[in-house]
Amino acid sequence: MPSARKAALVTGSSGGIGSAMVRWLRERGWQVVAVDRAAKPAAGVRSITADLSRAQEVERVCEVARAHHPRIDALINNAADQLCKSLVQTEPAEWDQVMATNVRSAYALARGLYPQLAAARGAIVNVSSVHAVATSPAMAAYAASKGALIALTRAMALEFAADGVRANAVLPGAIDTPMLRAGLGRGHAGRSQASVASRLDRLARRHPLGRVGRPDDVVEAIAFLADGQRAGFITGQTLIVDGGALAHLSTE
Repeated sequence: MPSARKAALVTGSSGGIGSAMVRWLRERGWQVVAVDRAAKPAAGVRSITADLSRAQEVERVCEVARAHHPRIDALINNAADQLCKSLVQTEPAEWDQVMATNVRSAYALARGLYPQLAAARGAIVNVSSVHAVATSPAMAAYAASKGALIALTRAMALEFAADGVRANAVLPGAIDTPMLRAGLGRGHAGRSQASVASRLDRLARRHPLGRVGRPDDVVEAIAFLADGQRAGFITGQTLIVDGGALAHLSTE
């Protein structure tokens, strides 16, 4: 007989936010399918190594998930490629890679796992970014992909509501993850001779709350939106988790 425990599939599971999300779910007894290009095996987790920019890899992930989980309570689309490159310097293949990882995989997983999501009247949480709303130089592909993910979230919410499947997006700001630290060390942010640590400290002081975010800050927002009891009447929405950064008028 299948387990009554809730099941979730998390992409980008080895990154800062993804690994924290997997840990949160495991600690609460969820069955977890963790997907990443560099998947890290963990006790009680079904880890799948896959490049979600490749359509056949997404289908393989869906096949594994369907074989083991007749119901999926939460699909957390967190996988992301971040390209720090000017628009003119961005090659078409690089643009396509970012779009495939950040947007197409979310569509393809929702499509491929829809019967399981509908059976659970589950939730989709797409991890977008504040770059979908306000961005920086040399972030065009990433910003465009994250804006598209918000539009996709709204479309999912409308189309899936009849089966009780909710779809929402979380927009993290500056979260202390390997992706953020790598971004501070290259591209437009890397022109300064300051260390990554000093750049991180300067970034923290520019936030109204006086710090950059932690992965757990985003995890709590994802967990809230995935919870059918606490967020059962919320769909098609975006939740910004940025320490107040977007509330600040940049010209002041």
